[in-house]
Amino acid sequence: MQVNETQNDGLKRGYEITMTAAELEAKVDEKLEAARTEVQMKGFRKGKVPKALLKKQFGKSVLGEAMQEGIDDALKSHFETTGDRPAMQPNVTMAKDDWKEGDDVVVNVSYEKLPDIPEVDFSALTVEKMTAEVEDEAVDEALANLAETAQNFKKRRKGSKAKDGDQVTIDFVGKVDGEPFEGGAAEDFPLVLGSGQFIPGFEEQLVGVKEGEEKAVEVTFPAEYQAANLAGKEAVFDVTVKAVAEPTAAEIDDELAQKYGAEDLDALKGQLRERLAAEYAGAARTVTKRNLLDALDDAVKFDLPPSMVEAEANQIAHQLWHEEHPEVQGHNHDKIEPTEEHKTLAERRVRLGLLLAEVGQKAEVTVTDQELQQAVFQQARQYPGQEKAFFDFIQSNQQALQQIRAPLFEDKVVDHILEQAKIDEKTVSKDELQKAIEEMDAE
Repeated sequence: MQVNETQNDGLKRGYEITMTAAELEAKVDEKLEAARTEVQMKGFRKGKVPKALLKKQFGKSVLGEAMQEGIDDALKSHFETTGDRPAMQPNVTMAKDDWKEGDDVVVNVSYEKLPDIPEVDFSALTVEKMTAEVEDEAVDEALANLAETAQNFKKRRKGSKAKDGDQVTIDFVGKVDGEPFEGGAAEDFPLVLGSGQFIPGFEEQLVGVKEGEEKAVEVTFPAEYQAANLAGKEAVFDVTVKAVAEPTAAEIDDELAQKYGAEDLDALKGQLRERLAAEYAGAARTVTKRNLLDALDDAVKFDLPPSMVEAEANQIAHQLWHEEHPEVQGHNHDKIEPTEEHKTLAERRVRLGLLLAEVGQKAEVTVTDQELQQAVFQQARQYPGQEKAFFDFIQSNQQALQQIRAPLFEDKVVDHILEQAKIDEKTVSKDELQKAIEEMDAE
């Protein structure tokens, strides 16, 4: 097998690989010989078919396979010899379109190699790490939000009109074509106007009603309504309003705490403090990681494979376009051209991605099966009732599994670097931490 270099420009490489006709024939003979023990033909015992007959019968069918294996072996040997690691799948094409059996096989191979990553003295890096303590005011604010969420309803003065957000207690009977239908009636039903609990148009017609008022609410069931016998049908609900109540925040006391599973108010405050501390720590970690990546981006420069940068820029442009046009669900749109800003961001992502991968490999950073499994289960919880289907999908899809593994690996590499860097700890307020997060999001 002969390999001749045809291009050596930056990270771009090109080679011409020649597999002689004799080498290809030998490969075919090797494959036929390996298969002979299993071949059985009329007039011959199993495994005793003459080689010449085998070649006549099956030679053409294994020719392509032998050719592919030969080229693959040559590429594998080339990468082992040169130490090159292709950034993306190498492009392999036949040099001659009119190749015929008996000719040498000549292919052109081109790829971009991954760059050599320079060593970095992480101890020379200084990374700012924010720490925010949970103040009593933050706990009180969280308590107030809980009280508002757990709102009670206080009966309005008789004669008051119901407003959006009020709770009306009603009796109702629904009819289609003048006939009541199953499941269309209830008594003393508490309905919060604007909650969207009933079909569209129902709650809006009760805004302005008073206690003791009777009202005919006319609606049309959605075409995709779950009860097929009602889907798309017009209906009239005879409604009697029995009470109108306005929302009031719950009292911040032991009773509120018990609604949220705490023993008393002090226990609830402790739980909220722990939750806020975890949120602050997560936000601070995000800022610290960003500060580290900024420091690495400034400290380390090397050539980048153009194909990787182009692919990343296209992905960034496409993702941001969809964020700006959420109404477009599919990908049936014009091609999104990356801007210079997209390309700059792509270069940063590719550079840092290659650097962290190299550091992780040299440090022998690994993600254990247990850690990966735990992350899969955490994501599965985002799909209530479909956890098993999600889990089965992930287990059968290596690309999806890698998308879960990648951030776990990256975080471990970040921790590895932070252990060596100089950490400049800075205690900040919640507002300062929030501002740091917002500034990151704005970039």
